[in-house]
Formats: sequence, C-alpha cells, structure tokens
Amino acid sequence: MNNNKIESAAVFVLPALPYADNALAPVISANTISFHYGKHHKAYVDNLNKLIVGTEFADLSLEKIITATADKADKAAIFNNAAQAWNHAFYWNSLIPKGGGEPPTALKQKIEASFGTVDACRKELFTAATTQFGSGWAWLALDGDKLKMIKIGNADSPLTKSMKPLLTIDVWEHAYYLDYQNRRPDYVNAVINKLINWGFAADNLRK
Repeated sequence: MNNNKIESAAVFVLPALPYADNALAPVISANTISFHYGKHHKAYVDNLNKLIVGTEFADLSLEKIITATADKADKAAIFNNAAQAWNHAFYWNSLIPKGGGEPPTALKQKIEASFGTVDACRKELFTAATTQFGSGWAWLALDGDKLKMIKIGNADSPLTKSMKPLLTIDVWEHAYYLDYQNRRPDYVNAVINKLINWGFAADNLRK
C-alpha cells in the first residue's frame, strides 16, 4: 500500500494490514487487532465515506481533507474521521514484527543530532506516549531540519502543524486495554522495544 495515502475516486477503502493479525503477538494480540483494526479503524473509514458523499471533499485525498477541515467546528466530524483513518493507517505501518533495535544509519544520525542518543529518543517517545492525558497519539516528526517528539490529543496529527510525521504510537485506550488494561506504560515500553518500525520512519524521512 501507499503508506501515506488511502485514496480512491470518491470512496475510501480500509487498507490491508501490512502483516497478519497475529503477527504482533504477544505484544499486541490478535484479539486487540480484531477490534482495533476490524472495528475502530473500519468505522472511521465507513463514517468518513458517509460524511463526504456529495460534498467538496469527495474527491480529495485524506491529507487534503484533514488540512481543509482542521480547526473548523462545522467540519469536526469529517476531520475526526478522516484524521483517525489516516492516523491508524500510519500507526499500523509504524509497527513491525521483530521491530525495535537500532534505526537505519541516516535516521540514527538524525536522531543523534536531535536527541543526543537513540536511547534518549526512545525515552522521549516513551514519555510522550505515557504522559498524553486521555486519548491521543505520540509522534516522532520532522519539524524543519530537526526531529521532535510530540504528543497530540484525540484525532490530531503533525499534518495540521506543518510537520512531517515519521512514526506514531496510538495511546487511545482501545489500542491496548484488552491486553494491558490500565497499564499503558507496559504497552508503550513493549511497542518501543519490540515492534517499533524504524525502517518506516527512515523511509518517511527520505521522502
């Protein structure tokens, strides 16, 4: 799939997972994937399709819908569903079986220039993900020439802040509650150490 766009003429389609639904176990179970991807992500795509029928947004990419509706109260439902559809597709690609480890060289150099060390970057990602109050996301993003770690609530993303997203961790409760209950730090730590897809981040950095 094209990792940054989910497009069709006027109808968005739920993108296929980049791995089997049990491939992230035991960190993220197939049961969680079945609800998170099969119910939540699908609902955002389905709801968006209903909301944009016959509107000026029907032929736009998700990115353009997101930027056109951000911070517009009368377009909040369209923004929320478009952004969540985009965020989730990005999240699935931010994970990979047997992930974690060391980033590719070019990304590692950028990380060291921005955070000092890869370990410091991991710690900042952990902090952003565990201190986001309520539902939201932790993002590694490129802001100008510098990498930044940001936490954003609900459906928002770096796309609305003129930043380039490189990877993300979903910290909405539906991302982890079936497996970890209220132990968000355990979920975040396991994702960073065992599933995070540094290769995906490196690919986004090059774009």
